Amino acid sequence: MKNPLIQTLLSLRGNPRACVYTEPLWGLSMNLCVPYASVYMLAVGLGDVQVGFVATVYMLSQVVFAFLSGPITDKLGRRLTTAIFDFLAWCVPCLIWMRAEGFWFFLVAALFNGAMKVPTNSWDCLMVEDAEKSQITKIYSLVIVSGQLSALFAPIASVLVAHLTLVPAVRILYINAFIVMTIKIVTLYLCSRETRTGVIRRKETKNTSILALAGGYGGVLKIMRKSPGTVFSLIITALVGAVGMINITFWQVIVSKKLLVPDSLLPLFPMFRSIIAIVFLFTVVPRLTRASLKMPLLLGFAGYVIGQAVLISIPAGSVFTYGMICVSLLFDGFGAGILAMLAESLVALHVNAAERARVMALQHMIIMFVTSPFGWIGGVLSGVSRSLPFVLNILLLTAGICVTLGYYRKKDSVLHTAR
Repeated sequence: MKNPLIQTLLSLRGNPRACVYTEPLWGLSMNLCVPYASVYMLAVGLGDVQVGFVATVYMLSQVVFAFLSGPITDKLGRRLTTAIFDFLAWCVPCLIWMRAEGFWFFLVAALFNGAMKVPTNSWDCLMVEDAEKSQITKIYSLVIVSGQLSALFAPIASVLVAHLTLVPAVRILYINAFIVMTIKIVTLYLCSRETRTGVIRRKETKNTSILALAGGYGGVLKIMRKSPGTVFSLIITALVGAVGMINITFWQVIVSKKLLVPDSLLPLFPMFRSIIAIVFLFTVVPRLTRASLKMPLLLGFAGYVIGQAVLISIPAGSVFTYGMICVSLLFDGFGAGILAMLAESLVALHVNAAERARVMALQHMIIMFVTSPFGWIGGVLSGVSRSLPFVLNILLLTAGICVTLGYYRKKDSVLHTAR
């Protein structure tokens, strides 16, 4: 029997195909820079607290743009919005990061980078609005896999750092990211079409300003509050987002500064984690997501907890250091991969179809507002001990397990009463 993800990949048409097929270019651009982002900031002269502060400013910028993303997406259309704001949110910051010489460069780049919440919303709408509902979970699995494919090219970054040292190599990676992201933006725009809902919303909002559209969030909030599934997906996505931000920002810091792993080896470990995530997404996850999403969520949170616990227990300079990092990433790869896919799928599955852009905009805004302090908190904790940000992650993941158990217990009780 053919693998369900491969079947979905080959059967995609229209906007879902354009979005999924161009997504690997994201991995060949920005994801090559991610393993070095924080240590690059440290190398340029920032301290741990400044790194955390930049992460928090980035999150707060996302709050503002998330608020505006729904009206902008409805007003300009899913396709045009994605093209314009992908360029502003990624290509412009790449040029700033490439020339960065101190704290203020990263602060300005973070403000621009926060605009990514606009194309996050519009791109999601572009991808799923004309897709079959039964395909949504598989489509998001393919998106996660596409992003993880950058792992195969991680040795390129490693070789650059080994030969050129950290700062010059990362500057080259940001130039590459600018070029590849520009190609991705243009290709997606040419290969996609405005969605049916997008055409309708553009006509409905033609004579209404963006600020006036934003003023209608009160009714959208009522729609969200009446849907337990939407509230649940909001909480899960916020928890996963906070954990992911801390992990992305401080994982390379603990591995480089506490465990004393050479900078040239940093991309190899995320490569291993990405490969693990891809394997799980193609083999285990399709079997887990055939019925209820309860068990996949619980397994994802539990796996992530184990991975983080192993990471903070690794002794520096030990003969077991590299092996234990791989064990940690084995569990992280499963937990992070499945939770990233499920968080996005839950939002798409429970969102109100007619108000998708504004509901998702409000969700993104709330999530960013809730998670934004965790960059600064993580920086303060890292300044005390490199392990403390990951202790916080374990607490957040444990909260995710509790929320999942509570939601499905209540849901099962309601179904049992209805019978």
